[in-house]
Formats: sequence, structure tokens, C-alpha cells
Amino acid sequence: MVKNKRKLQKLEDELIRQEKADVIKNFRLVEAMYEEAVAMGAFPMKDPLSGIEVDIQIAKVVNSVSDSS
Repeated sequence: MVKNKRKLQKLEDELIRQEKADVIKNFRLVEAMYEEAVAMGAFPMKDPLSGIEVDIQIAKVVNSVSDSS
């Protein structure tokens, strides 16, 4: 159980700052995810605009919610 959330957040932030980005590792990860999507038939999409209406409605709802709530 975390007793001091601020200390934990500060530690996590510091670890992230110290960690260098590994561009080659990240590229390989993206490439593997792309290959998996192609193998599953999820990409490339036959109709890229399929379902765009639903996406637009969701975006409108999400964007209408105020940041303070």
C-alpha cells in the first residue's frame, strides 16, 4: 500500500527522466505491432472511413466535458 503518493510520483517521474529513449527498440516494437495487425487482418483497413460517424460522436462528447470535472 502506498502511503505517500507524492513521493512515489516524484520517484517515478525521476526514473522516467533518467531513462534514455531507445529509438531502435521503439522502432522494432512499432514494426512488430504493425506486423501483428496485418496478420490479424486489422490493418490495412478495407474502408478507412468505416465507423467514422461513431468516432466523431465520441469525440464530440469527450471534448464537451470540461477539464475541471
